[in-house]
Amino acid sequence: MDSAATDRSDTSRFEAGRNRLASLAYRLLGSAADAEDAVQDAFLHWQAADRQRIKVPDAWLTKVVTNLCLDRLRSAQVRRERTVGAWLPEPLLDGDPMLGPADTFEQRESVSLAVLTLMERLSPHERAVYVLREAFSYSHAEIAEILDITESASQQHLHRARRRITATRRGGEVDPASARRIVEEFLAAASSGRTERLVALLTDDATAISDGAGLSEKLLRYDTPQRVAAVARAGFKPTPAKRRLVGGTPAFHYAVVNGTPAILSVLGDQVVGSVTFDITNGRIATVRGIAAPARLVRLTEAWRQHEPDTPLIAQW
Repeated sequence: MDSAATDRSDTSRFEAGRNRLASLAYRLLGSAADAEDAVQDAFLHWQAADRQRIKVPDAWLTKVVTNLCLDRLRSAQVRRERTVGAWLPEPLLDGDPMLGPADTFEQRESVSLAVLTLMERLSPHERAVYVLREAFSYSHAEIAEILDITESASQQHLHRARRRITATRRGGEVDPASARRIVEEFLAAASSGRTERLVALLTDDATAISDGAGLSEKLLRYDTPQRVAAVARAGFKPTPAKRRLVGGTPAFHYAVVNGTPAILSVLGDQVVGSVTFDITNGRIATVRGIAAPARLVRLTEAWRQHEPDTPLIAQW
């Protein structure tokens, strides 16, 4: 086989695993854009490598992508961005290949916005071990090889990561029909200003996190049902000023984002806002609002290829 044919074959081999690598990078970084950059950097490493000496390409590429992501997580700039309180994971629409694999509860949970947020509390190695083990089912021997640590260290990192995540995560999987009904009731109550109904839909320790319609430098946090209800009512009640802010009259659609129920605000074919809901025992425990345009790019691209249901609110 001549060199050009070999390069084409090796490129095809890389492309065959691109979605898996992107899914790994997204779980580690919580950002689709950064995940794509990491995978592209891995491709450059792949092109520059002596590929004839790489015995197991999938394992080699997994190691490269993982360590590229860890380098980014350790960078001073990223640490500053994430510690100032202006960071939330980038939301992805159901069906996005970057969300896979999703065969088990652990795999689906590892890509939820709740767990991606909780993983910010982990060290880079703890985060990597958790993702490689829970989402991709690597053995501790394989993880040790990827991260250049011992099997014992891998086991300890996983134990600490599981303990930190399970201690603070809430609830499990929710029946899709029930989740949709609860979210529809929430939107109806919020858009009509029924505060008492909103409070009744929330858990006693409900919280909300928002980027302030994409305008706030720091995340806005609300930590009682009454405050969550008040900000939801204020956010969803239509006014001329809000229509001017978004540039028109959006529609509100029900969607599934990172495996959780969501409301998407859509103007034309552009997603201008995403509100996701964690539901526990039939009530809403956490609300996350993201409207920063840079965080909605991939979600918008997926939405444009999506066949949406009839909007919950067609003219806001």
